[in-house]
Amino acid sequence: MDLLSAWPLPDGTDLRDRLLAAYSDEARGYHDTTHLAEVLGRLDELARHGAAYDRTPVLLAAWFHDAVYDGERDAEERSAAWAEAELPGLVDGHLVHEVARLVRLTETHRPEADDPSGCALSDADLGILAADPARYAAYVAAVRVDYAHVPDDVFVEGRAAVLRDLLSKPHLFHTAYARDTWEAPARANVEAELTRLAAP
Repeated sequence: MDLLSAWPLPDGTDLRDRLLAAYSDEARGYHDTTHLAEVLGRLDELARHGAAYDRTPVLLAAWFHDAVYDGERDAEERSAAWAEAELPGLVDGHLVHEVARLVRLTETHRPEADDPSGCALSDADLGILAADPARYAAYVAAVRVDYAHVPDDVFVEGRAAVLRDLLSKPHLFHTAYARDTWEAPARANVEAELTRLAAP
């Protein structure tokens, strides 16, 4: 995907370029420009298969959702705050609020059933869980890079907790297409990773 042309606002290309610079930080592992492109691509895929969502705020939220990512706490909150600081003047106040709300939602990936924009963004962000085995393995390795500052035992404990939390959800995905297409392979990937983490 051409990220330059995927920016949803006619104006604000300076902001787009600063966001791209953040995602291009060489210290990043998974949460980089490839991840951004994949999320935007999955949003297009969901739309092609019947998912209805408010395009502009969802695309902007996709751009901002990992704008801040350093392996520390509250990255989603800091990303939402960046959106709240940068978007006024480019879009109206209601849209700023909606983008920030959607960014914050990516911390838990638990949108309400009557929140189609939240459901679409959450599904696009978690769609990596349904990747083929080679891509999933690359994703897992890249996540470890994002947390390179964390000792192995602490990382394994934290990662396992994240995976168990995902598996505890009634469903990982919220749109009909994602549930039909991504749910089964995603659960299989997550369960297999959890088993690997538990191995001596």
